[in-house]
Amino acid sequence: MPEWLSNAVFYQIYPQSFKDSNEDGIGDINGIIEKLDYINSLGCNALWINPCFESPFKDGGYDVKDYKKVDPRYGSNTDLYRLFGEAHNRGIHVLLDLVPGHTSEEHPWFKESRKAQKNKYTNRYIWTDSCFHGADHMPFVAGESQRDGCYILNFFKCQPALNYGFLHPTEKWQLPMDHPDCIATREALKDVMRFWLDHGCDGFRVDMAHSLVKGDDENKSGTVSIWREVREMLDKDYPEAVIISEWSNPPQAVAAGFHSDFCLHMEGNGYSTLFRDYQNHTETDRKAGGIDRSFFKKDGHGDITRFLADYLPWYEKVNGKGYMSLTTGNHDTERMSYTLSQDELKIAYAFILTMPGVPFLYYGDEIGLKYQELANKEGGYNRTGSRTPMQWTEEKNKGFSDGCEDTLYLPVDLSPDAPTVEKQAKTQGSLLNTVKDLITLRHEKKDLQADGSFEVVYAEKEKFPFIYKRGNLIIAVNPSEEQAGIPNDVKNRKILYAIGKTEIYHHEGKMPPQSFLILE
Repeated sequence: MPEWLSNAVFYQIYPQSFKDSNEDGIGDINGIIEKLDYINSLGCNALWINPCFESPFKDGGYDVKDYKKVDPRYGSNTDLYRLFGEAHNRGIHVLLDLVPGHTSEEHPWFKESRKAQKNKYTNRYIWTDSCFHGADHMPFVAGESQRDGCYILNFFKCQPALNYGFLHPTEKWQLPMDHPDCIATREALKDVMRFWLDHGCDGFRVDMAHSLVKGDDENKSGTVSIWREVREMLDKDYPEAVIISEWSNPPQAVAAGFHSDFCLHMEGNGYSTLFRDYQNHTETDRKAGGIDRSFFKKDGHGDITRFLADYLPWYEKVNGKGYMSLTTGNHDTERMSYTLSQDELKIAYAFILTMPGVPFLYYGDEIGLKYQELANKEGGYNRTGSRTPMQWTEEKNKGFSDGCEDTLYLPVDLSPDAPTVEKQAKTQGSLLNTVKDLITLRHEKKDLQADGSFEVVYAEKEKFPFIYKRGNLIIAVNPSEEQAGIPNDVKNRKILYAIGKTEIYHHEGKMPPQSFLILE
């Protein structure tokens, strides 16, 4: 396990929306470099950058046309190499976003694979043996190639699935994992990883990491074996490199060789009950009767045990072997600010930043950047509203770009209460300054870092507070509107850090409404 990961706090950047340096309305690599000192000031010492490779952008860059080339909208490979160096000079590690399961339909490999004549890329993707014969239980496209066959998709029509083989082939067009052409796909994946690691990248966040082998079993044993092979390569040749998975099953992901796995929002899972436990997905629907039972919603009457039912078994299985990553959000989910107020966000972030594992802060979440109801952009659909420009100042385009407003990748928030870094940096107790304080404390207290022990002290169904222990520190969380009692052995501890009024704690030994305490 690379040592640097134990004290890492990641900052996720959607590059087209972070900072535009050349006035074309789209964020770029040089814009990220301009803001490295800001990221450093937050206390974030690691970056995850969403795909910045050449792409037709039918799915926000997750349709890769060339794995080894930075898309011109962002700059050049040389710019990205310089970003690695500038980040390292500030003690910041950089992960790129690896998309191993599919490419763009415009990728040279796919252009060769769709030809009628056999070539070295014929089986780089998964094809059936007739344009009239699709595939059961897998999406496919027919009638768009010289080749007589249908190609299998991983997501949109523009994303043909790469061929890592089938665990148990049942059709003659389904290749086994040990077929030379499937092995060639694995080697191509490792080649891409080596290319960027050799140029200064520190590892990868891996998109849809669980999805490589088709017809996989419940334990994902086929896909697990591929990632174990990748991990062996990394341990041997790049021992400081990190891979973090989009899997949302930490025991499987860690068993596969990933250093950490995201706990992701999936409808109804434990993580979703913390921040996004509403029945309807639009503000209109919620106002019409949708119920928000999120734990961190002050009037949600939430239940922390629903989260712990998922989290604790996972923690027991991965503790000492790898990590779990809690996130404030990402490019695929509505921002927490969609339903939570700034005061609610402070308590939610405090929880994320004091839990074990490796936390991730999505760009703009530190100021409560709003989710906007927007039309689809580059395959974002309902996710588009979480990908709007970072808001830096009160000046033109909120400091994101000096270009014309009508050229911006997406619109900035022009509402009177639109949050900006400039405004919040000057305000004591702002969300931004709260995040900075929490990250500073995490770096100072080893008990709060990834490897610090974790023990539930008090958690009861539909009751508050939630109390847990990290090493010698006790952490108490009361996101509700009501004051809450705390155990006697907790009352006697001193406050190290607090959100919310502390008078009730000192005088009555109770937690005030909407409060968070770290006790020593």
